[in-house]
Amino acid sequence: MDTDFTVQNEGSIVLLKPHTPEASSWAKEHLPDDCPTWGVHAFVIEHRFIEDIVTGAREAGLTVGDGS
Repeated sequence: MDTDFTVQNEGSIVLLKPHTPEASSWAKEHLPDDCPTWGVHAFVIEHRFIEDIVTGAREAGLTVGDGS
């Protein structure tokens, strides 16, 4: 996979999926400890927060693509 994260819109929630060790480390450092997860492979994010999260990841040099 060429991207660190993918973002997948699931209607009422957004799934943020890390695909690299760097993305997983960034998420662990920047998302709240109580951030809900979907299985073991995605974080559940409310729509109102995803733009800031994606911006922060990109500012850290990570790539973010859509989940389609």
